[in-house]
Amino acid sequence: MGQAAYFDCFSGISGDMTLGALVDAGWPVEQLSAGLREGLPALDGYRIEVARAAQHGIAGARLTVALDVGRAQPQRDWRQIRALLAGSRLPAPARETALRIFATLAAAEAAVHGVPVDDVHFHEVGAIDSIVDIAGVALGLHELGVGRVYCSPLSDGRGFTRSQHGVIPVPAPATLAVLAAAGAPTREAPTEKELVTPTGAAIVATLAEFRRPEFRPRAIGYGYGRRELPWPNALRVWLGDVADDAPDDAERDEVVLLETNIDDMNPQFYAPLLERLFAAGALDAFLSPILMKKGRPATKVSVLAAPAAAAALSALLIEETTTLGVRAARLERTKAGRRVETVQTPWGPARVKLKVWRGRVAAAVPEFDDCARLAAAHGLPVATVHAAVARLAAPLVEDGPPVPPILGGTRSDDAPGG
Repeated sequence: MGQAAYFDCFSGISGDMTLGALVDAGWPVEQLSAGLREGLPALDGYRIEVARAAQHGIAGARLTVALDVGRAQPQRDWRQIRALLAGSRLPAPARETALRIFATLAAAEAAVHGVPVDDVHFHEVGAIDSIVDIAGVALGLHELGVGRVYCSPLSDGRGFTRSQHGVIPVPAPATLAVLAAAGAPTREAPTEKELVTPTGAAIVATLAEFRRPEFRPRAIGYGYGRRELPWPNALRVWLGDVADDAPDDAERDEVVLLETNIDDMNPQFYAPLLERLFAAGALDAFLSPILMKKGRPATKVSVLAAPAAAAALSALLIEETTTLGVRAARLERTKAGRRVETVQTPWGPARVKLKVWRGRVAAAVPEFDDCARLAAAHGLPVATVHAAVARLAAPLVEDGPPVPPILGGTRSDDAPGG
């Protein structure tokens, strides 16, 4: 099982505070900067600076995304940001996490401004520094091996703050929309300041369970904001292990199942629809043939989503299909642990997905895209490469207790899994 992270938001949360806390907890800032330069080469004109900070006798890191002198802050819409991230060279898990966080923000902004999700025009959160914050946090959690994120109630101030739209109440409308969609717990802090930014809210609303489990911390990081408050103005991040997950390496979370039945749409439109759903943060999306009333053949579109992304994906289904409505149901999901290893074949490296269950590697599955790439490059059948990768990966699987036979027959290789 990978590490877990607990976000202790006693003084709120922002994107730069989160990045600063991860750096203070042990993620080298050089690794952050290099990872973003290589992963997002189209985003330039900035540098990441980290300074030591201390308030009330507690030391930490204050991270700044400094723009080049005279650099204009472009205002991007959701389409532009989605294309930027989807076309990035970030590791796939980090890229998907960043897309999910921005999808959460897009849904909140759409709700606040009353516009379709794809027409959302970001201002503050479309700027370079916010993209660096979100992509950097996604990359940091991936490189630190964080598999689960937890969060305390979020402390925020009161009163008013200024935005590009003018004076707005605290919490900011977009922040509050993000927190409301996730059902995040909040509490008022005794200050006339904004402590929770839309970016910070979207990070935890997308990734975190709002509870503090039995936790074994191994590293602590403090990411400081810029304001002086009567208390340390920092986000505290704990990195470590969660006791209640230790016995079997299982991950448990809550997902939303979105479904809609369609009997009047051109079938050619389903493939691009699935691509859009995945780009907008869907955990999974699939189609099923069904028979509707009066014997009409139809297609059921099913989408699994994190709770914070459900609103944006529901809106996308309504906008991109002929449906008039989308059903939603919350489900609890149990997941085996997983990790990726690379094996060396005669034709080049190929990745293998390992399933970890009850403390052992229970299965190793070749990454099909890698097998297809090697097969095309060397003029081989995909099945030949796939079988070779499977043989090379077999030693990674650890012996476990014998599996009892299934009464009435034997289990075939193509039997459905979980």
